[in-house]
Amino acid sequence: MTRIELPDEAATTRLGAALAGGVAPGRVLFLRGELGAGKTTLVRGLLRALGYAGRVKSPTYGLLELYTLSSLNLYHFDFYRVKDRSEWVSSGFRDYFNPESVCVVEWPERAGGSLAPADLEVSLEFAGEGRRATLTPCSEAGRAWLDAALERWQPA
Repeated sequence: MTRIELPDEAATTRLGAALAGGVAPGRVLFLRGELGAGKTTLVRGLLRALGYAGRVKSPTYGLLELYTLSSLNLYHFDFYRVKDRSEWVSSGFRDYFNPESVCVVEWPERAGGSLAPADLEVSLEFAGEGRRATLTPCSEAGRAWLDAALERWQPA
């Protein structure tokens, strides 16, 4: 587990960019934190570092945004509005969690334990005017992802 202080939105974006170094097909990233904690900002930084230049928005209402980057499909889920496990099961989202895709999931707890396990979890919490990120690897791939992110991390 690694904790990183994020004094402003730019730092959260930089952390997302650092995470881009460990993105690989088949990996799963869980993002946890209250509303407004910076989850989508972090994803925006990750996508920008991967070369995506389009609009990055929270998939809160549609539940899913797809970003195609070269030969990689990155699925950004936001399960905030999912009310119970059966809603997730009937959605067909399970098929997106496969060896060819990267899945980034906001509010994973709303899927009631039905998701593929995370390789890396990032929890964002309010810390004064800024945020604090706790990064926890959950697999060997997650450990490699975290190591790659820490090598690229630029505090300011």
